[in-house]
Amino acid sequence: MNSDQPPKALDGIKVLDLTRLLPGAWCTQQLADFGAEVIKIEQPGRGDYNRAFPPIAKEESGSFLLLNRNKQSLTLNLKSEAGKDVFRKLVVDADVVIESFRPGVMGRLGLDYEALKAINPRIIYCAITGYGYGGPWEQVAGHDMNYMALAGALQLFATPESGPIPPGLSVADVGGGSQPAAFAVLAAIIARQTTGEGQFIDISMTDGAVSWLSLHAADSFFAGIEPKGGERPFIGQAPCYNIYLCADDRHVALGIIEEQFWVAFCHHIGRADLIAEQWPDGAAATKQKAALQSVFATKTAQAWVDDLIAIDVPIARVNTIAEAQQDPQLRHRKMFFEIDHPVEGRIPQLGFPVKMSATPAQYQTPPPRLGEHTDAILSALGYAADDIAAMRDHEAI
Repeated sequence: MNSDQPPKALDGIKVLDLTRLLPGAWCTQQLADFGAEVIKIEQPGRGDYNRAFPPIAKEESGSFLLLNRNKQSLTLNLKSEAGKDVFRKLVVDADVVIESFRPGVMGRLGLDYEALKAINPRIIYCAITGYGYGGPWEQVAGHDMNYMALAGALQLFATPESGPIPPGLSVADVGGGSQPAAFAVLAAIIARQTTGEGQFIDISMTDGAVSWLSLHAADSFFAGIEPKGGERPFIGQAPCYNIYLCADDRHVALGIIEEQFWVAFCHHIGRADLIAEQWPDGAAATKQKAALQSVFATKTAQAWVDDLIAIDVPIARVNTIAEAQQDPQLRHRKMFFEIDHPVEGRIPQLGFPVKMSATPAQYQTPPPRLGEHTDAILSALGYAADDIAAMRDHEAI
């Protein structure tokens, strides 16, 4: 080791990164920044979709450059037998595999967790998805704003005049995907030191968004008040990625980014003339948004959700937190539960977003009362009861 360089916290950890776009990239960059060897496995000829996302610096996307330092790039076609063979050889001495495909994709390739575990029992396999493995929304397409809507979080980004607006930050992508995934990978590495085996990690960005509701959910849980967003800068210019009011005065989040979703949507609403204008700006954007608003006003929010999910277009109803509590996807994912408190009684809680197959989160104790464990902790440190009483008399504890 170069004596001029500090030690690397994750030196010796090898990560195979199959992810695309923001959530996985930011997760693996965190691991790489702490010394993990991250091999970014990309589609030949195209690579990570984010490479082409504007603005472009000289040749590369600016956002790609901000998300992928300290990595190696390997092009590999995992649909070919030769590509699969290379990947399997990499897995033999790898520590972590991180992917962001829809559930089932890696299984169809013969490269899911069970297949890789047979090659390397110590492998830690982290899957980052929109809605998680299992539940009625498992295969639904989506992006950050859709996950926020389902979680009951999107309503926080609003003005009284406008209703919900697109968030200025990718809260579900990063806060609900990247960060929990990085934490879970590190937790699994620590667990492996004891068990000797890896495990499967199921990260749902929607679950992650729910877990960010702590302060705002208190209004809904304990005061019966649904928190609404206040003043925010106007950021909802793109009609294809925006929020619309429906016939029942409820909003839906339309989360179209990819061209194929836009094409399908335009055909579905009978506006094929808009296909060539997915990203208008200025007056053209205002005009297009008004046109789409007129379309959405013809049916209820749930009717639009049912229609567009059926043709694989990213959409979600803007839930209240109370509705999110009852949503079948979130109930399946156990993102809301209750726990007994010695003073408050049975109290609601937000579930932990990381699902780990071998070392899951455990909800054993409620939030502590002020100083509840003082005596027990001090006794464990060797303080006698008289000493503890004296400290309390002197307001030291």
